[in-house]
Amino acid sequence: MSSNGLMMQCFEWCLPSNHDLWKNLSQEASKLKKLGVTSFWVPPAYKGVAGDQDVGYGVYDLYDLGEFQQKESIPTKYGTKKEYIDMIQSVQAQGIDVYADIVLNQKLGADEVEYIQADEFNATSRNQMVGDNKTICGWTKYQFPGRKKKYSDFTWNWTHFEGIDWDENLTRDAIKCFVGKNWEDIVDNEKEKYDYLMGMHIDLDHPEVKDELYRWGKWYLKMTGVNGVRLDDVKHIGYYFFKDWLPAMREATGKELFSVGEYWHYDVSHLERYLEHANYEMSLFDVPLHMHLHDASKCPGQYNMATILNDTLVSRHPMHAVTFVDNHETQPGQILQSWVEDWFKPHAYAITLLRKDGYPCVFYGDYYGIAHDKIAAKKTMLNKMMKIRKRLAYGEQHEYFDDYHVVGWTREGDEKHKNSGLAVLMSNSTGGSKRMYIGKGFAGKFFKDALGNAKYNIKIDDDGYGEFYVNREVVSVWICEDVKL
Repeated sequence: MSSNGLMMQCFEWCLPSNHDLWKNLSQEASKLKKLGVTSFWVPPAYKGVAGDQDVGYGVYDLYDLGEFQQKESIPTKYGTKKEYIDMIQSVQAQGIDVYADIVLNQKLGADEVEYIQADEFNATSRNQMVGDNKTICGWTKYQFPGRKKKYSDFTWNWTHFEGIDWDENLTRDAIKCFVGKNWEDIVDNEKEKYDYLMGMHIDLDHPEVKDELYRWGKWYLKMTGVNGVRLDDVKHIGYYFFKDWLPAMREATGKELFSVGEYWHYDVSHLERYLEHANYEMSLFDVPLHMHLHDASKCPGQYNMATILNDTLVSRHPMHAVTFVDNHETQPGQILQSWVEDWFKPHAYAITLLRKDGYPCVFYGDYYGIAHDKIAAKKTMLNKMMKIRKRLAYGEQHEYFDDYHVVGWTREGDEKHKNSGLAVLMSNSTGGSKRMYIGKGFAGKFFKDALGNAKYNIKIDDDGYGEFYVNREVVSVWICEDVKL
């Protein structure tokens, strides 16, 4: 990851199914590069159960990247395989890395049914069996007739899965674990044992499955040439799998292969435990920080801003934290909806973009807007903050998280980046001022608010301090008066 690396999540849940995303990303790359974006996280590129309507997480065929007539379409929601590969190469030519979204927890859309002995489990208490085992009819056989065994002749049957949530005979939802199988113990303890998530739950302990996913991983990474991976739903996958799979993929490709996992839990100790057991082979998204940002945005004037970084991944493991404000799952209407309110978005992005720790990710839905929900783009604000990160967010950091309503920090800048250094002050209530140290190198210099929320410039004294101020419920990002963004 480069200095001041910046990730862009290049999709949101409600994008139109017009097959244009890969082409659009190729066109946007040069503009985003100038703003400081160093990597693109792109959505799952393989064919899903809903064909070209699928966001990508309802995985049908990992080998179909928009190449075969399957699930009533050739392209995926985002385009064809050729357009996908062309996009990767075009984006990389701009000096931007591409991270692929990898989904190895579930499959959906089987081609045939099988009859299987299965036990039903309580949906909210996964250690509790409900009734006697029964023969169910499950969609568990995958033969991929449209692909005709190109790239792989592996076919899936019920033995390659642990369970399912649908009995075709009874046409009802119920979580079923196949006889002879067991839910994984080494997963998150939500619902007592949160192994099963959705669809056909893949048995990652099955030797044939492991062999196939290792083969597929090497094929996919070499064929696409991506620089890294985003790993979906790792809280439902035993840490041991990625602890071994990621080093094997790095060895096969000869790449560093940056990896970030999605472990959705508000308690940072769950994330810390997974990182440790996975031998720190990956980073994780800082869900606790996101939840703090969401909570603060929901109660203006009532949230203790001095604690907003407490018990977050970035405060405890900054080298393994990917910070974010919102994403495709927290946006309105989604199952993990926890949208950060608009008035607080500048606060949240200042915290993720302008501090020294963490690897920040900008959300497509914030940058371009979400037409489906009439959410306006925040491109103007984000362009400024992204430019400030790229040009000025360097040097030693001084913390001022010492007040219920008004908090801030400063960066002293460095010699490599001309006029670098900044001060951030934010308020969730009536505003105020704070004397903050920004460095004696700025003595006598005037600072202005790059966001335009503070009207009057301030002067740094001989000791390197400034009396910075902020108005009601806004953020002021103070930069040297000489800087033009």
